[in-house]
Amino acid sequence: MKTTAAICRHLRTKKMYMDSLAAEAFMDKPAENASPCHVWCNLTQSVKGEDDRLVHKDTCVPGRACFEE
Repeated sequence: MKTTAAICRHLRTKKMYMDSLAAEAFMDKPAENASPCHVWCNLTQSVKGEDDRLVHKDTCVPGRACFEE
């Protein structure tokens, strides 16, 4: 069984706020017709986290200074 990697609780995408897309917001394989989504940090309200690095589902993970599970 594959486990999903932890993603920072402050990472956001518009898909999270749309019922029909929320389940696939940070999935490894989104639906075929899904377009890439814009993500931001909820703490900074920016595409950069508190550590001044770009946010992304693959980089906002344990080990990053500003990460919160």
